[in-house]
Amino acid sequence: MKKAKVLSNINPLVFKGVAHRGLWNKDISENSLKAFKRAIDNNFALEFDVHLTKDNELVVIHDEDLKRLTGKEGIVEHLTLKELQENYHLLDGQKIPTFVEVLDLINEQVPCLVELKVYEKNYKALSKRVLEVMMPKVKNKKNFVFISFDPRSLWPLKRSGIMRLLLVAEGYEYVLKYFRFRIEGIDIEQTLLKKKRYQKYSKRNVVNVWTIQSKEQLEKVKPFVDTVTFDTIDPKIIKESL
Repeated sequence: MKKAKVLSNINPLVFKGVAHRGLWNKDISENSLKAFKRAIDNNFALEFDVHLTKDNELVVIHDEDLKRLTGKEGIVEHLTLKELQENYHLLDGQKIPTFVEVLDLINEQVPCLVELKVYEKNYKALSKRVLEVMMPKVKNKKNFVFISFDPRSLWPLKRSGIMRLLLVAEGYEYVLKYFRFRIEGIDIEQTLLKKKRYQKYSKRNVVNVWTIQSKEQLEKVKPFVDTVTFDTIDPKIIKESL
C-alpha cells in the first residue's frame, strides 16, 4: 500500500506524538487507566500492550512477567483474569485493566496504537481474541493502529481494515527484510535511524519511532519519521515540535 494511502487511513492526531503506555509518571503507573485518562485529557494518541490470559481474556500490561510492575512473581499468560484481579495490583495501587475497560475509557476520544504481546506461540489465539473483542466496538477504523514485534500476529489482522506497523528493534532487522512488503509500515527503535537504509525507507513508507525521551532525540529523528512514540519527556515539547 502506498504511503499516502496508509496515512489517509490513520487519524492525523497520531502524527502529533503517541504517549507510550499512556501519560505516566512516578506517581501514575504505565498502562493504567489513570495514565490513559491523562493522555486523553492532553489530547495525545496513546499506545498500550495487550496480553492473553490463561482463560482467553485480554488484559493491558507491558511485561509478561508481573514482578516489575506489581512487585509479585507471576506470568500473565499462566493466570486467569480472576487470579490477576484478586492477587495483583499495579505499584500505584490501581488494578491491571482489561482490554475492554481500556477501550471503553478511550471510547475513540483519541486514536491508539494497540500492541499485541505474543507469548511463546499464542500469536494466532491472541490475534483472534483481539479481533473478537475489539471490532464490535470500533466506530472509526482510523482511530486504531495494530503493532507487534511478531509478524505472525499481524497477518490475521489485515482483514480488519486497520493499519498495521511492524515493530523492529536492534538485532532483529532481519524481520523487516522478509516482511516489509506485507505490512503497511514500521515502528522502529530510534537507534536504527542512524542507518541510511532506514532513512531512505521512510521516504516511501510510514515510519514511527520509539521511544523518544528527550528533545535532542526528537530533533535527530524528526526528518526521517512520520511520528514518534514518547515517554518521560515533557509533553509540551512534543506538542511544540510536531
